[in-house]
Amino acid sequence: MSDSTQEVGGKNIRVLAAGFVGNILEWYDFAVYGFFAPTIGKLFFPSDNPTTSLIAAFGAFAAGFLMRPVGAVLFGHIGDRMGRKKALTLSVMLMAIPTLLVGLLPTHAEIGIAAAVLMVLLRMVQGISVGGEYTSSFVFLVEHAPPERRAFFGSWSMMGATCGILLGSAVGALINTFTTDEQLLAWGWRLPFISGILVAFVGYFIRHGIPEQPISKEATDPEAMSPLKDAFTNHRKEMLQSAGLNMMNAVTFYTVFIYLPTWLVDEVGETTAEALDINTISMAALTVFVPIAAILADKFGRKPFLLIGSAGVALLSPTLLGLMHHHNFAMILTGQISFSLLVACFAGAIPATITELFRRGVRVSAASVSYNLPFAIFGGTAPMVAAWLLKETGDPLSIAWYLSGIATISFFITLTIKETRGTSLDE
Repeated sequence: MSDSTQEVGGKNIRVLAAGFVGNILEWYDFAVYGFFAPTIGKLFFPSDNPTTSLIAAFGAFAAGFLMRPVGAVLFGHIGDRMGRKKALTLSVMLMAIPTLLVGLLPTHAEIGIAAAVLMVLLRMVQGISVGGEYTSSFVFLVEHAPPERRAFFGSWSMMGATCGILLGSAVGALINTFTTDEQLLAWGWRLPFISGILVAFVGYFIRHGIPEQPISKEATDPEAMSPLKDAFTNHRKEMLQSAGLNMMNAVTFYTVFIYLPTWLVDEVGETTAEALDINTISMAALTVFVPIAAILADKFGRKPFLLIGSAGVALLSPTLLGLMHHHNFAMILTGQISFSLLVACFAGAIPATITELFRRGVRVSAASVSYNLPFAIFGGTAPMVAAWLLKETGDPLSIAWYLSGIATISFFITLTIKETRGTSLDE
């Protein structure tokens, strides 16, 4: 192997590691809250009605997502004007500190309503960080990728996210297995949040050492309009298309992998440990499916896989959720892994598609806002909407119609998008 080949290979590994590791931390920290929402609801949002406590806990989860557009604007500007590296380094530290504080936070029994207020505020700070992290990382990865491998490189941000949620699910299953209900309420729920600080330092040091790519010429022009204003002025159609794609991405992901473990316990009768075991296996399957879908999207185009994923969720959600509504481990697992395959078709193609829709000078801002707005509106509220639907209808399968409806909208929006494979990323 020549020195130049080794150098290119080494650079690619560093680039992939930088996009991958930070997302593990970001999404581990954010997802752990979802997995421990029933416990957090009891400790920080107590109520005579357990469902009310759960809805309140997921409301705090949604509050974090509502701050994602703020993070998108902030880190989008940093990424476009000061460079992708600075945005990535700052975002990983902004997540680590509030996550540690969540693990140390006194409960409602100790400090009253202040516990709930502080929990919501910390979730909001985490939301700002997440709003800048994921899109900055996949833009960074796609821009550094060989032209024929952009979807594959971009998929590493998604793999980092799924590995982070997978790690959170695995830690949740481990803690639920080896603690009693009393120990979980007393201290067990705190361990995942406190331990997240270890991953933060790994992510920071990897990102601190990555090379910075030259910023666009607009970044040095004092007369140029802000990246966000430029994006809304000159890329309005593309931003609407990107937002439309991410409606389904947001609702499906956070319903299937964050809310359904709670649904399996409350509606199907699985134990918490069994529900998290199923979720962990399904997340592992998703982590394998995403890069495969991305490799195929590099070969055959992005649009076919966006259409397959959205059409599949639209048509099959009632059937798959019905399959999961049985007190049978194999049937539940089959249903959730099927969801994983459909989500992977969509998620494997999205990072490259969104990056290729926008020009370099506005790319991080445009991608961040058009990605995070639908995640704030539809993704962060998905568990809360699902819990509300069940409460209002009494039908455990009512969630499926919400999934199908959102996926149908995204399918028709996908039809309006041009194929972006082979698009130049230069100015």
